[in-house]
Amino acid sequence: MSESQDTIEQRGLMLVLSSPSGAGKTTISRQLLERDKGIEMSISATSRKPRPGEVDGEDYIFVSSESFAEMRDRDAFLEWALVFDNFYGTPKKPVEQALASGRDVLFDIDWQGAEKLSATSRQDLVTIFLLPPSVEALAERLKSRAQDTAEVVARRMAGAANEIQHWDDYDYVIVNNDIEQSVEDVRAILSAERLKRTRRTGLEEFVRKLQRNL
Repeated sequence: MSESQDTIEQRGLMLVLSSPSGAGKTTISRQLLERDKGIEMSISATSRKPRPGEVDGEDYIFVSSESFAEMRDRDAFLEWALVFDNFYGTPKKPVEQALASGRDVLFDIDWQGAEKLSATSRQDLVTIFLLPPSVEALAERLKSRAQDTAEVVARRMAGAANEIQHWDDYDYVIVNNDIEQSVEDVRAILSAERLKRTRRTGLEEFVRKLQRNL
């Protein structure tokens, strides 16, 4: 049987989705994971306590502050940050194993995390920033959650202004007018990035075989 492009070995990529709170990032991430079995979610480690319903190893990897510091000191994180008195970080080993096996990894992180990944892993990184269609739409989405106080909504709106300042640091920008279309846009970006020559590690050998048979 002749070899097709589907059998060409390739290295996985790191796909970052960032957005201000309420712009649809979580929904789009969830739908992407459901529709594309070639990508998996990066699970962050954190020193904070689990919230009700959270599962260790699925939502986060829950560790003590001391364990987190030990991991940080031996360079076990791709990126890490202190957020509201708790540490969060991306363990390096599972991501590197996934990429080496040709699987892609999805990151739900903010612009600071994306910036840190860009400094250490730019060749593997693809970044997408999601924008709301309008300020009014963003405010309405935050209010419709019915789980945040007016004070929290106001704080998230203020945070959105800071997040949006960094839109032009990203490879791609999607205005999330429609969730379904935005999911398809992300999938189109992922498909194109997977075909990049530099990620297809088996392409050189594949071309050599073609040339030998010409």
